[in-house]
Amino acid sequence: MGAQARSAFLAVVTAAAFLTFTQAFMVAPILPQLAAAFGTEVGTAGLAVPAYLIPYGLMTLFWGPLSDRIGRRPIILGSLVVFAVLTAATALAPGAEVFIVMRTATGIAASGVVPISLVLIGDVFPFAERGRALGWLFGGMAGGIAVGSTAGALAEPAVGWSGLFLASGLAVLLVAGFAAVLLPYRQHAPAALPWRAVAGGYWLLLAHARGLRTYGFVLVNALVHSGIYTWLGVYLVQRFSLGPVGVGLALLGYGVPGFVFGPLIGRLADTFGRARIIPSGMLVAGSCALVLAVDPPLSVAVAAIAVLSLGYDMTQPLFGGIVTDLPGSTGQAVGLMAFVLFLGFGTGSLAFQGVLGAGFPPAFTVFGACALVAAALAVPLFRSERPGASLFQKGDGAT
Repeated sequence: MGAQARSAFLAVVTAAAFLTFTQAFMVAPILPQLAAAFGTEVGTAGLAVPAYLIPYGLMTLFWGPLSDRIGRRPIILGSLVVFAVLTAATALAPGAEVFIVMRTATGIAASGVVPISLVLIGDVFPFAERGRALGWLFGGMAGGIAVGSTAGALAEPAVGWSGLFLASGLAVLLVAGFAAVLLPYRQHAPAALPWRAVAGGYWLLLAHARGLRTYGFVLVNALVHSGIYTWLGVYLVQRFSLGPVGVGLALLGYGVPGFVFGPLIGRLADTFGRARIIPSGMLVAGSCALVLAVDPPLSVAVAAIAVLSLGYDMTQPLFGGIVTDLPGSTGQAVGLMAFVLFLGFGTGSLAFQGVLGAGFPPAFTVFGACALVAAALAVPLFRSERPGASLFQKGDGAT
């Protein structure tokens, strides 16, 4: 694949990632409005978050190996189309129960887009250039988080929650049209494992020291960030008595650092390695959570929320680069990462809700302390992730 074709492909999967995360992250800030619209409790409406995230993660265990058999293109395209239809159809949900079921189905459909795009990047970009490409992909995710967090809360009073889902579905369908033209038909990929060997392949990834530590940190990272983020809208309403527009403005900075600095962080990882950046990202996240725990004034809380997202952008894309370099099937390696990531996202929101019975300050303290412990452990565990630390040189760029 030539440089121009690779750039076009990267642009379309970045757009797909942007929209996938926009609709995923626009739900949490409008939980109070959804609860009011459906005549239920905020806690019940909040179940829509893990209802989307956990099935998303489970399905990635299937999409990765399947993409090794039938190719990346049909899975990405098929997922985009079904994802678009289900997102738009969610606008018709008459109550909380149907809404939660639709979010479950949408999570299953959407799960083939970003993880398999990441696999495709691993196929066509050599390891030495992969940080930049992943920086764009994860920058698109971060931009989607920023827009979903903000636009969801800001636009809901004008178009209603159903209008948000209808618009999101139409936008995803448009990107699917571009993807049909720009996604490569063929790409370099390892031979597919027999289905009976798939489970063994996942076990081998976890038995590998580099894989085990990376997947473990993916899980912890997801638990911390999802737990905090899911309840930020409720926190802003309860702590500062903000309305929908106020919540949207307060969340305006969330995801912006990754959208702006994602490619730069990727280049730094390619140049200087991941050994220092990963612990620093965990430290940033833990520090921001502890700032929120002391009930700061609104201006400080808004700044902490924005910087909190930078902690995610300094860690998760770098984990993705390591995962695409693990031995064996790239499809399985990335599928397992997506499973762990979204399992952490879903259970993180539930775990924070469980601690929330004691109040927001204790909940933020617990999650911040977990991030700081992870930062300290990351220093020795990732010290080998230096420049050019590819151990297997997978993904030589052939297509």
